[in-house]
Amino acid sequence: MKIGLKILACFILLMSCSEEQLEETGTGKIKGRVVDVRAYTGIENARVSSNPTTSTVYTDKDGYFTIENVPAGKYAFQAQKDGFIARFVPATIEKDIEIEVIFELEVSTATNKPPEIPVLTAPADNVTGQALSLDLTWTAKDPEGDPLTYTVTVKNGTTDEVKTYSDLKTTTLNIKDLSFSTKYYWQVTVSDGINKPINSVTNSFRTLAFPNPRFMYVKKIKNNNVIFTADEDGNELQLSSAEVNSFRPRKNLSINRIAYISSDGSLYQIFSMNPDGTDVKKITNFIPVAGFNMDNVSYSWSTNGSQLIYPNFDKLYRINSDGSGLIQLFKTPNGKFISECEWSRDGSQIVLKVNDVSGYSVEIYAIDMSGNVLYQVLSGVTGGASGIDISIDNSKVIYTRDVSGFENSDYRRLDSRIFIYTVATNASAELDSQKENGFNDLDVKFSPNEAEVIFVNTSNDGLSAKNIQKTSVSNSSTRTTLFQNASMPDWK
Repeated sequence: MKIGLKILACFILLMSCSEEQLEETGTGKIKGRVVDVRAYTGIENARVSSNPTTSTVYTDKDGYFTIENVPAGKYAFQAQKDGFIARFVPATIEKDIEIEVIFELEVSTATNKPPEIPVLTAPADNVTGQALSLDLTWTAKDPEGDPLTYTVTVKNGTTDEVKTYSDLKTTTLNIKDLSFSTKYYWQVTVSDGINKPINSVTNSFRTLAFPNPRFMYVKKIKNNNVIFTADEDGNELQLSSAEVNSFRPRKNLSINRIAYISSDGSLYQIFSMNPDGTDVKKITNFIPVAGFNMDNVSYSWSTNGSQLIYPNFDKLYRINSDGSGLIQLFKTPNGKFISECEWSRDGSQIVLKVNDVSGYSVEIYAIDMSGNVLYQVLSGVTGGASGIDISIDNSKVIYTRDVSGFENSDYRRLDSRIFIYTVATNASAELDSQKENGFNDLDVKFSPNEAEVIFVNTSNDGLSAKNIQKTSVSNSSTRTTLFQNASMPDWK
């Protein structure tokens, strides 16, 4: 009897298990998509299969697939495609249930070839006269047809500023706000997201010439003086690099060249360049420009541009503009340093500003080409003075002087004003230019028609910004600011 009961219990148990198994049988559905993980785009004709084995299907053009009638159970589904790393996704199929999966395939780097070197197509290499807004274009190919991204690097040849445009999907880039008269360098880097990025060659182009640059001056950038040119509308162009201290630009119209002083190691030399900053040439060499406080030292062109004169402490030198023919023209009789010199337009005389080693005991006088003193403009005063110019007919000399007479080790000036000396009367008169109290007018020059003067105006605190202003020599109410945060003006 007990044996019969046991057999009956086992039979019931088996029947129970059979009924549960029947409930778990049946089929479900799996569908999904196979994508390229880089751009999440569908991969066509990827093979999708399972373990244990059921059906094998291939994705459509957008990477989608469906497997019908998959017996219920646990599976490992696989997606694979040549050039990609196969990926497995676990899934449990249940009766009459549809599940979705996504396969994110990474490209296999073992056999993938890198893109070809990009070819720069426009603008042509070394082309000139380009607009300030233009399209950079290039071509690039990939052997496997991998999606490509680009990085374009553009460098300003004058300022050394570099701009980078990343993650570009097309082979055209529009760049704007370029500078006049500037050489730019550009390069394209292409990446397929698999191999090491590939660089193109570096091409260059030059933009349109700067229109009518009448003014030149310097600005402080990175603690260096940097030369700029500008037109009467205030459009400006940087001519020298901020990595080098370059200052005191002087333009010669006869040869259309700009001279300037620039640091050369521990010394200061005179260089020249084209009006757009190209074709830089060194003029002085063995005897540099030197004197008290280089920010207050100047030199001068001859009218025809064939020669320059410049100071070296108590001596005045003349040199040809090609660097040859160096001679000493003059030496101060009392050992004072020559800080500024201005050569008359007719070449017959030179106006000098000399001072002691502290910048004081100032004298301004004119000499002929033999070194004889022709007339004395200023002497026997205390305080600083700077900025000299001579009129085209040699009848007037303009300069600035601190009427406060203040002197200290920082060469600070408290009340510097503009004066005009008249040779015929041997007298100086202050130019009533409506200067504010607490400010200095410095570094004055005649305008090209001599109806106005251009100069630097700044607070006498020695710390505030410097601005370039102009005013009429006959109407004191016309003071106008031309350029802010600028100094050492030249107007041609």
